[in-house]
Amino acid sequence: MNLIDLLQGQLSGGLVDQLSQQIGGADREQTATAAQGIVTTLVSQLARNASTPEGAQSLNNALERDHDGSILDNLTDVLTGNVQPQNQSTVNGLGILKHVLGDRQGGVANMVSQMSGLESGKTMQLMGLLAPVVMGMLGKAKNQNGLDVGGIANLLNGTVSQQQQTGNPTVNMISRFLDADGDGSALDDIANMGMKILGGLFKK
Repeated sequence: MNLIDLLQGQLSGGLVDQLSQQIGGADREQTATAAQGIVTTLVSQLARNASTPEGAQSLNNALERDHDGSILDNLTDVLTGNVQPQNQSTVNGLGILKHVLGDRQGGVANMVSQMSGLESGKTMQLMGLLAPVVMGMLGKAKNQNGLDVGGIANLLNGTVSQQQQTGNPTVNMISRFLDADGDGSALDDIANMGMKILGGLFKK
């Protein structure tokens, strides 16, 4: 099971159009490229966070408390605000970003902007919309497969490893960025490579 593949399946053409509208009528291809970068970054950082027993337990607690995967059943209405879940933490994208990325949020937004051509402010909005989707997909995988703390960590690490083994340059670039503590040193390479690599991923 590959979490990034599952998330790419969730991000259908129609949903990308919806996301483009939600962030102010952004270019569809830029939105799709940015979405791929955001999803990959969040999964990669979640894998890092879950690499310690304390981090894995904290993530498991968050999933059990706030993210059962039900958000995915009615995603378009949730994203547009037409449906409000009973637990507001389920859709609190900014809160999720703060917990997962900490003070790297701005650096990640800049990286994804370089990668996609989407302006930084819209990229941050998109990050806030997609963070609950990533957590919802992880929560759904946990519930459907009966994953415990170790199982969640293994799923995340396995997903990142699979992406690296298949030669996914996005994962490698993002790993370099996260290794560099978000200091921006990898941004030039990302700007040069990003659009060429990612541009066709969501053209379905």
